[in-house]
Amino acid sequence: MAPSLEVGYLDQTPARPLPTKVNISKVLSYTPGRTLVQKHDTYEHEDLKPSFPDKHWPAIPELPYNDKAHLGNPGFKDLLATATDIFDYNPKIGTEIHGVDLSTLSTAAKNDLALLIATRGVVFFRNQKNLTIDAQRELGAYFGSLHRHATTSVPKRGDLDDVHVVYTDENSTDQRALFAPSFLWHADVTYEVQPPSYTSLKVLTGPPRGGGGDTLWSSQYAAYDVLSKPMQKYLESLTALHSSHMQAEGSRAAGRPVRREPIVTEHPLIRSHPVTGWKSLFFNPGFVTQIVGIPKVESDVIIGYLNEIVASTQELHVRFQWGKDDVAMWDNRITNHTASYGFAPHRRHAVRVSAQAEKPFLAEDAKSQEEDLAQRYGLPLVNKDGSRQSNYND
Repeated sequence: MAPSLEVGYLDQTPARPLPTKVNISKVLSYTPGRTLVQKHDTYEHEDLKPSFPDKHWPAIPELPYNDKAHLGNPGFKDLLATATDIFDYNPKIGTEIHGVDLSTLSTAAKNDLALLIATRGVVFFRNQKNLTIDAQRELGAYFGSLHRHATTSVPKRGDLDDVHVVYTDENSTDQRALFAPSFLWHADVTYEVQPPSYTSLKVLTGPPRGGGGDTLWSSQYAAYDVLSKPMQKYLESLTALHSSHMQAEGSRAAGRPVRREPIVTEHPLIRSHPVTGWKSLFFNPGFVTQIVGIPKVESDVIIGYLNEIVASTQELHVRFQWGKDDVAMWDNRITNHTASYGFAPHRRHAVRVSAQAEKPFLAEDAKSQEEDLAQRYGLPLVNKDGSRQSNYND
């Protein structure tokens, strides 16, 4: 989650195809930028609304991790056995699949899913009504031990400590003035010794289509490939400090419990994925506080530069407009994500489950995603020094 400790900071907004027959009276009543605010006098998900139980846990022990993507089929035949459509959002990141029910996946299909997420960064599934919170946890637990967050809200139901709740309603405060937009880009809890890998978020209730609250993801594979060769080599020699202290301090200031003591963890600034073998940037503005072993002025400049790469390089990004019961599944090791504001006073309610992964590392034989795919498919390498023509033409 992002460094903010307010309850509702994340993700959601519907995307539904237009009807084949247009109701003219509705078109004539159109008001630009205005969407109907749904009332919630009775609410089917009361048990999944946020709570902050006063619990206290020890530090997370190091755990073995076996990535299920190693078992996936490169053709994804089991995952796509019932699919009616699959398409990529852009070459770098983001895939949407129709016709697949996440609640009934076979073991082989789950392995394929892990491989697809590791390859594409984030995969979207519409209208997953059958994926209850218990089914979502079961799916997440297949990929690894479920992460329990030290400060954020969990469901009121009481037995779901490994579920993170995203919740904002008409009474929530506006947080846009608290952070620079680039600061809100983050990968979840990267301060952990073993940060999460496969993560799912399901929207239970959200604004109607056009009501705002999209979520954006960025590829850290592609962020690495944006860098010049000398910069890649330099950053591969560095590590960064990831801190949870801001979250803990904010939680205590709000009178909420800190269930696990805050930590600072040192991770490589460039890591590799254990399955794809591709290098990625391992950096996010929300938790990285310092680059290790260099002067502060240099560290600050690098952090600012990487913030710029993550937040403003459009080819890295995919933007998802949520609908009720939609699910996004992403690999937290090789993506960042950010919420978007501007959806008030709509209610947004979602539940997230994350599986812990391995300690980040950089393998000696790791390679660039862009160079690997260019070689595999006979594509020209991207120009980085301005010496060749680009395809920017807007």
